[in-house]
Amino acid sequence: MFRGTVQLKLDDKGRIAIPAKYRERLREQCGGRLVVALGIDAKTNKEEPYLMVYPAPVWEDVEARVNQLPSTSKQVQSFKRRLIGNAEDCDMDAQGRVSLPARLREKVGIDREVDLIGQGNKFELWDRETWAQENSEPEIVGELPAELASFSF
Repeated sequence: MFRGTVQLKLDDKGRIAIPAKYRERLREQCGGRLVVALGIDAKTNKEEPYLMVYPAPVWEDVEARVNQLPSTSKQVQSFKRRLIGNAEDCDMDAQGRVSLPARLREKVGIDREVDLIGQGNKFELWDRETWAQENSEPEIVGELPAELASFSF
């Protein structure tokens, strides 16, 4: 499981170094094969200001579920295009570095300083300033979705 926040910097070639505490797990889980995709809000179909970094087997499960959605809906077609059409295979090298595609970095405003946010089975990758703003926003007020209403810690 991937949890916590780690501050990273892109090198001159647009690569991040995956933190050592995750490297071995990623090598065991997926041979260092990762998929980088745009963050998409599934309810609104809007692009979010971060990238998602998946171990390839986890991504393949996500992609299979998305591909099972009915293609007769324009909204579903658009969602598939945005999510799958903007996903890129990115392998971790022997030093634990991952090259992030320039077009994806540009779409979400990732330039130099980034935060890697653990999300259990994947990571989110945010521009540091954008993440600081997002993380300082007041909590979202409103009724919790049914899935969270009965959740306790």
